[in-house]
Amino acid sequence: MQRHEERFRKQVQDRLSRGRIDVSVSFNGDGEAAGLELRLDHALARQYLAALKELQRDLRLPGSPDLALLATYRDIIKITDQPADDRRAAAAAERVLEKALAALLSMRRDEGQALERDLSLRLSEIEQRMATIRERLPVIVKEHFTRLQDRLHRLLEGTAHAPLDPARITQEIALLADRGDVSEELTRLESHLRQFRNFLRKSEPVGRSLDFLLQEINREVTTIGSKVGDLAVTQEILAVKAELEKIREQVQNVE
Repeated sequence: MQRHEERFRKQVQDRLSRGRIDVSVSFNGDGEAAGLELRLDHALARQYLAALKELQRDLRLPGSPDLALLATYRDIIKITDQPADDRRAAAAAERVLEKALAALLSMRRDEGQALERDLSLRLSEIEQRMATIRERLPVIVKEHFTRLQDRLHRLLEGTAHAPLDPARITQEIALLADRGDVSEELTRLESHLRQFRNFLRKSEPVGRSLDFLLQEINREVTTIGSKVGDLAVTQEILAVKAELEKIREQVQNVE
């Protein structure tokens, strides 16, 4: 079977593109079906017979060497695991391998459908949490404005300073809001999530593409969490990262 190894490897690679597959071929049964063959070394048998006859003459022993005696020499009769018809055996193994691959692909399709449902639910969970973050952003800006205004009032209370300039406060808040603006990250994240869903609907192998998208999604989520600096947003980000980790584990099973 060793000389047919490349043939079997190609058969597997034509059906599967990701993951590790080990294939072993064995024969069970009797005779040729078992992949066993008796091989006789005629030349060695003749040498044994000539040597025994010479020994008989030298020692003047009665009788003569017979077949039963020669059969005791194991190097004359050898049992090999090479089938008598190697091509027929390889063809039979190829048919069995094809059935095994078909069963594997059928199982993978069923598993893939269940996996798609699970991943879709997790994506929906992430989308809902990102929508919550988007809704929270204007509130964060207002809260920053109120806190900054209150802080300045307390600092200037009881002093002879001029009244606070609302325009200047608004400008400072705008600068803070700009530094914490994550609208671009949210837009890219939403695009990545749509791409992820589209890949799940494809019939060809998408495992590597999903791996790459997950890295991009995680990068955007991390950036959002670091730029916003809000407790409520941080809690949402942590929940999103937990879902992403579960998705990452599942994607390892996607071809």
